[in-house]
Amino acid sequence: MVMENLSLNEKISALTLKMAREPQNIENYHELSELYLAQKDYDKVMSVLDSLLAIKPDDVQALVGMGTMWFYERDFRKSLSYYNRALEINPKNYLIYYNMGNVFAEWKNFDKALFYYNRAIDLNSVNPEIYNAIALLYQDKEDYVEAKAYYEKALSLAPDNINALIDMGNVCFKLFEYETSLKLFKKVFVLAPDNELVAVCIANALTLMKDREQAYAYYEKALRMTEDKYSVYISYAISLTEFKEFDIAEGMYKRAIETDSEQSLAYILLANLYTNHNRIKEAIEVYKQALRVDQSNAEVYCLLGNAHYLDNDVKKAIMSYRAAITLEPTNDEYRLIYSQVVEDYMQSVREGANAK
Repeated sequence: MVMENLSLNEKISALTLKMAREPQNIENYHELSELYLAQKDYDKVMSVLDSLLAIKPDDVQALVGMGTMWFYERDFRKSLSYYNRALEINPKNYLIYYNMGNVFAEWKNFDKALFYYNRAIDLNSVNPEIYNAIALLYQDKEDYVEAKAYYEKALSLAPDNINALIDMGNVCFKLFEYETSLKLFKKVFVLAPDNELVAVCIANALTLMKDREQAYAYYEKALRMTEDKYSVYISYAISLTEFKEFDIAEGMYKRAIETDSEQSLAYILLANLYTNHNRIKEAIEVYKQALRVDQSNAEVYCLLGNAHYLDNDVKKAIMSYRAAITLEPTNDEYRLIYSQVVEDYMQSVREGANAK
């Protein structure tokens, strides 16, 4: 029986029988864990690795594998405990340091994550994924200049790395380098022509470069590529607003809402559009719809308060601002707006009383 010609389940069955005959053969455990990993059956991967570690507690590959499984489960403390055990056995394995960097990155501990990533580079300076990970660290800190430098290094080692190309495109977008961003996104689109998110990224860059027709063309491509059109409609509507096609933008937001009425973003942006065009009563109704979808969104309560204030309904504005503060009591912006509106309201009440 040739293993290459078997299905994944058949390979697992054959290997399980082989392991019953050879319970001390370490390689069988490694192979079986890889097969379960291909099935994405992480519980069985961990079961096999546990059995392997019972036989050979110092098996670095199994320890790293268990650390990775717990990382997928988002139990980072257990993940780190396995990586530390592996590191004690083999302190020259770059992958362990890289994985430990990933744990600290998830914990938002920039300094420790950077330390372990740099240690990984000391041991393997030609792995593009390490530089990509460091770039993401800096990107998360909004240090886009440093992030760009590390993406450039990653791409110098792997010019067709799609993740690095997309991430660097996003960083260049943040740095207002729209032409470079567009070039990177278009390269990704050649490599992955069915990726609607990249089509949207290209369209967004073209929008800010004021290329209206090309931007619209890429939004239309994105819509043809996916069944999940919600986010595409929203990006398209924002672009239409940039080009002052407000009526079409309004319709596009409504199409987004029809596509998924249980997400709040399209309601919020449509209401903002109404507010900006002094259609205050319509804005108020749409903000209320957003709150029916997302009752704990403090920002929407604040925006609703602004709309009530513009509609000269100060009491309702105060109630909305108070709701925003209840949800986010430490938000200084909400508290400042609330106190200013209350102060103005009380002043108008006093002036009215004095006039009598």
